[in-house]
Amino acid sequence: MADLVSGDAEGQASGDQGSKRGGWITLPFMIGTILGLSIAFFGSILNLIVFLIEEFNIKSIAAAIFNGCLAMFPVIAAILADSFFGNIPVISASALISLLGIFLLTIIASLDYLRPRPCETGSVLCQSPSKFQLGILYAALTLVATGTAGTRTTLLSVGANQYETPKDQGSFFNWYFLTASTGTIISATAIIYTQDNAGWKLGFGLCAAANLISFIIFISGKWLYKHDKPAGSPFTSLIRVLVSAIVKRKAVISSKEEVYYHGGLGEKDKNSAVMPSKSFGFLNRAALKTEGESGDTINNMWRQFSVQEVEDFKSVLRILPLWLAIILVSIPSVIQTSLMVLQALVTDRALGPHFKVPAGSVQVIAVISLCIFIIINNWFIYPMYQQLTNKPLTPLQKMGIGQVFIILNLAISAVVEAKRLKTVDSEDLMSVLWLFLPLVIIGIGDAFQLPANAEFFYGAFPDSLRNTAISLTSLAIGISFYLSTALIDLIQRTTEWLPNDINHGRVDNVYWVLVIGVVLNLGYFLVCSWFYSYKTLKDERAYLEVATLLEA
Repeated sequence: MADLVSGDAEGQASGDQGSKRGGWITLPFMIGTILGLSIAFFGSILNLIVFLIEEFNIKSIAAAIFNGCLAMFPVIAAILADSFFGNIPVISASALISLLGIFLLTIIASLDYLRPRPCETGSVLCQSPSKFQLGILYAALTLVATGTAGTRTTLLSVGANQYETPKDQGSFFNWYFLTASTGTIISATAIIYTQDNAGWKLGFGLCAAANLISFIIFISGKWLYKHDKPAGSPFTSLIRVLVSAIVKRKAVISSKEEVYYHGGLGEKDKNSAVMPSKSFGFLNRAALKTEGESGDTINNMWRQFSVQEVEDFKSVLRILPLWLAIILVSIPSVIQTSLMVLQALVTDRALGPHFKVPAGSVQVIAVISLCIFIIINNWFIYPMYQQLTNKPLTPLQKMGIGQVFIILNLAISAVVEAKRLKTVDSEDLMSVLWLFLPLVIIGIGDAFQLPANAEFFYGAFPDSLRNTAISLTSLAIGISFYLSTALIDLIQRTTEWLPNDINHGRVDNVYWVLVIGVVLNLGYFLVCSWFYSYKTLKDERAYLEVATLLEA
């Protein structure tokens, strides 16, 4: 892992310029926090489907789509961090909230009256949970989701903010994803195995302990972190740009630099755009100097903006079509993640005479594959591509490659499920090992997509929206949960492919439908990528420089 920390001495020096805080001295605290919170969150959520089926008698398909809201909260936390409170307070409060949620899950697993009476899985005579029991469960899950929301994207942003150079920030991105994936692997193996064999009480208790330790580690390094002070809601500025362009809609757009407002002349404005770009030309009117505007009065706050502020708004608009493509490609991934757990439940999970693979742990294969191929990509594939072409792979190209692997994975999953259905009526069930190949391919696709998503949004959004930019991927997944719920409902209403007992359904046909959807989305993504333009030529050069450094 030498490449991950290359230039540590240089990074330390750059991190200390002008400030005694930040730099590589903060890395152990960040790593400890990320690892502990990843174990706590994924240990609570990965096996949630099995917990709901076995302990709350919730039908399997309903359990599979139960996670819909869990990925929606990070964007709210990111907006709060960007606009009002800053990263450090949001992370501290959120870690404490998630700790309360996991502790409540531990209590639910410990007290019988907080759960319905146990019954055989799939029995029509199972007692449904009461409103009180569901209320306590929902409260616990809401606390976990809300608390995790405040850390998942803000930790990535605050960690990168500790460093001055793109090279050091790129190294931290690599550390972040490898550490988070390691936490997921521990959760999907040790924690889930404990839940299945030693009981849910001990399993959730270990998650609570990991959360508490990570909280202590994070606040212990508080005095070493760089603290970015929020400057108010950047969304208000974006809205005011649009209002100003509408108010000055009759103004004539000019090609002369002196007729545009450029803000102050401080250090922050040295790299600001001096002329508005031609795209979304209507918005350029917001930066025009008009009669009666001085640029520094309260009366002009809804009329006059610098060229850079207008370009920041345009950068947000340019990203929206690509963000939609991420939502659409996330729908099959969300559905498959849940369906694979259900498939694992009805396969032969015995590995040898004394070990049985927990159904919720099969996803660890994808995470292990993700870790391995993040390293392979950064050490071999990306450098080799750059040597052959004399230019780095851009984040959009990496995202496209990831979608190709998603298509391949879904096609193989369909073939594997068709084979499994043929063994349902036989004495020998299909081995769970057949699910490992598509899971490996899922990890390969994620190794291209996930870091590229963070890299793309972090670099393409205005600086004031860095947390919000990174949270867009999580928001896209959250929206895809709801869309996947609607798609599953449509499939259930119009076909017989998804009964509660998937042995009597046709999950393979569902996978083929998803293949068609991802192929169409890939075409849409390629068109959007072709027309996407960077904020300025200068930004494009800097963007490619960051991409090169991330692959170093």
